[in-house]
Amino acid sequence: MSLAIKDDEVDIVIGALRSDLTTFMNEWRPMFSRFHLIIVKDPDLKEELKIPEGFNLDVYGKPDIDQVVGSSTSILFSGYSCRYFGYLVSRKKYIISVDDDCLPARDPKGFLVDAVAQHISNLTNPATPFFFNTLYDPYAEGADFVRGYPFSLRGGVKCALSCGLWLNLADHDAPTQALKARQRNSRYVDAVMTVPAGSLIPISGINIAFEREAVGPALVPALKLAGEGKCRWETMEDIWSGLCVKVVCDHLGLGVKTGLPYIWRTDRGDPIASLKKEWEGVKLMEEVIPFFQSVRLPREATTVEECIVEVAKAVKERLGSMDPVFARAAKAMLDWIKLWQSVGSSSSRSSAV
Repeated sequence: MSLAIKDDEVDIVIGALRSDLTTFMNEWRPMFSRFHLIIVKDPDLKEELKIPEGFNLDVYGKPDIDQVVGSSTSILFSGYSCRYFGYLVSRKKYIISVDDDCLPARDPKGFLVDAVAQHISNLTNPATPFFFNTLYDPYAEGADFVRGYPFSLRGGVKCALSCGLWLNLADHDAPTQALKARQRNSRYVDAVMTVPAGSLIPISGINIAFEREAVGPALVPALKLAGEGKCRWETMEDIWSGLCVKVVCDHLGLGVKTGLPYIWRTDRGDPIASLKKEWEGVKLMEEVIPFFQSVRLPREATTVEECIVEVAKAVKERLGSMDPVFARAAKAMLDWIKLWQSVGSSSSRSSAV
């Protein structure tokens, strides 16, 4: 049975990479109006934000980021990673993350998909990572466990992370985008499943929800730069973050779900430009994945912060000599934990943007 989540327990974090949020906010108004919003403006965005009235929100910009982060030069919140600052300053139990180039989707019957409600449903129903249920989410209305599913495991575990999917523009890498520039995703699969323990998953902060205290520090913006800081790896940052959080969830016995809800992705940028930025990162991922598949954390690591510290140590020891970017990533992970702990329960409010 699911647990109820109160409206005031949820923050919706929006990374603002464009200045005019009028259409975005109005399209999401039916789902967002009940909740508190955190809008983080990309520090590189010079124009003032245009935000319609009628929302309960706080806006954070470069002055706020500089004030909170201080001299932590290994932690950068520019570009797509501005959303991570929202995770940092939130004081709510649950966070839902949506980017400003995403709109509500519609199901095959034409009904508007309430992505917020679906994420909340995913998080408040147990996950089943230790034995796969072939009927997908057994806690969904009308579903059940299949024959042979161990009764001892049917209680499930806490679901700490919900990863939604995209319609229109699929979550392709830059090479696939370049080769299939006109391809669109119109396939709506009405299903939610738990990612099995021991299996990794690429995530995107464009459409996720999570329990902040349970896994927030594991969503770490660490794999930031290549080429001595001269080249952004863009979406590789989210991939790294997803690998970290899945390893931590497996170690702590927490669940990760994927599937519903869908959002409608409207913009993905220039795939050739993205490929030029990310190609070195794409190649190195072939070494990174086996590393994360083999990571085993000590029993003594019983909190998410302790787990990330251990992962950072392993990154430095086993990947640091492969490329300088990994040594910097290990340092950024440790800096992130210190920053997370230093911000603690203090409250930060926005300055005028």
